[in-house]
Amino acid sequence: MAYFPEQFLWGAASASYQIEGGAGEGGRGRSIWDTFSHTPGKVKRGETGDTAADSWRRWREDAALVKAMGLGAYRFSAAWPRIAPDGGVWNPEGFAYYDRLVDTLLEAGVQPWMTLYHWDLPQALQNRGGWQNGETVDAFAAYAGEMAQHFKGRVKHWFTFNEPQCFLGMGYGSGEHAPGLRLDSPSLETCWQNFRQAHILAAQCLHSADQENQVGIASTGTVCFPASDRPEDIQAARERTFACPEGVYSFSHALALDGLTDALDFVGLNLYHGIPVRMGSRGPEVLPHPVGGPRTAMDWPVTPEALEWGPRFLAERYRLPVYISENGLSCRDQIFLDGKVHDPQRIDFLTRYLRALSRAIAAGADVRGYFHWSLTDNFEWAEGYDQRFGLAYVDYAAGERTLKDSGYWYAETVRTNGRNL
Repeated sequence: MAYFPEQFLWGAASASYQIEGGAGEGGRGRSIWDTFSHTPGKVKRGETGDTAADSWRRWREDAALVKAMGLGAYRFSAAWPRIAPDGGVWNPEGFAYYDRLVDTLLEAGVQPWMTLYHWDLPQALQNRGGWQNGETVDAFAAYAGEMAQHFKGRVKHWFTFNEPQCFLGMGYGSGEHAPGLRLDSPSLETCWQNFRQAHILAAQCLHSADQENQVGIASTGTVCFPASDRPEDIQAARERTFACPEGVYSFSHALALDGLTDALDFVGLNLYHGIPVRMGSRGPEVLPHPVGGPRTAMDWPVTPEALEWGPRFLAERYRLPVYISENGLSCRDQIFLDGKVHDPQRIDFLTRYLRALSRAIAAGADVRGYFHWSLTDNFEWAEGYDQRFGLAYVDYAAGERTLKDSGYWYAETVRTNGRNL
C-alpha cells in the first residue's frame, strides 16, 4: 500500500500567463510573453495568452474547483506586469485581484502558495536588457519586498522563480521561448548570475517581512533513474542527474553558487519524466526508452521511476525538504456525449507516479507535498492550446470548466491521503 505522512500536502498548480487572460485589463502592463506570442511564427497557429482560461474573470470558479477537490494548497503565480506594469510602479488593481483570490482560498481552508516569477517579465524591463541587466535584479527584489509586506500573514509559502533552466535556457539561450534571444555563453551566464542574486535578495526580503515565510525555487532538470537495483547503477543515475551534459538544464547549475542554497527553505521539483541509466565500463551510460513504450500527448516518455529517484537524489544532495511543485501529463481530452471528460490515461499515469513517490518517502526522502500540474487546461507556451494538462477541462470558447474523471479521482486520493493508490 502507498504511504504518505499524515501532514502530507496535496495541491494543484497554475501560472498567471497560462490561465489569466485579461491582458489589457486592470492596469496590467505588457509582458515578454505578450510580445513573443504576438510575433508571427513563435506559437502554434499564432495563439496567444490574451484570454487563456479567462481566470481574470473566472478566478472564483478556479477557487471553487480547488475547494471541491478538497485540496490543501493551491500554487499559483502573480503576474509581475499586473502588479508593476512598468516593472516598478505599483498597480492597486493588480494587488486587489490577488487579494480576492488569496482571501477566498484562506476562507476555504486552502493554503496559497505564490510564485513570484513564472516567466512573464514586464516588457518594460526587457526593453532595458531583461535578465542581462542588473537593474532587473533590483526591480525583482523590490517586487518581492512589496508582495511580502502586502500579503504578510496571509501568504507564507513562496516560490521566487519557476524553472530558471527553462526561462533562461529557452528564453535567452535557444530562443524557443520569450524573449526569443540566442545569447552567447558569457552573456547567458550573466543572466544566470543575475537570477541567482535576484533569488537571494528576494528571499531576504521575504524572510525579513515575516520570519514564518518559507521560500523556495521550483526547479527542474534531467532526472536519471537506475536501470537496476545494483548500487553501481544507482550511483550512475545519481552522478548523471547532477552532471548531465545538457549543462544549463541540470539541477546543479540552478541550485548552486553564491550562497543560493543557503537562501532556500525547501526545494520544489517540477518533474514529468526521466532517463534510465546504468554504470558502464567508462562511467554512466544512458539506456534507450523501450521501443513503442507509453508516451504522453507531448510525446514525453512515461517513466514513473523518475518520481522515486528524483526526490531521493535532491533530498540527499541539498538536505532540504522537497515539494513536487509540478507533475502531470497532457492528454487528448474531450467532452464525451455524456457531457463528461473521461481521461483514464491520466489516472493510470498519476497512480504509477504517486506510487513511485511513496517509495521515495518510504526510502527516507523528506518529501512534504505534491502539486498536480495543472488545475485547469491552459495556454501551453509555444504549444498554444494543443496540450491539455488540467484536472478540469476548459472550453476556451465559452470559458466553462468541467472536472475530468481524473479530478474526481484526485479528490479521492486527497481524501484518503493516497490510500486509494
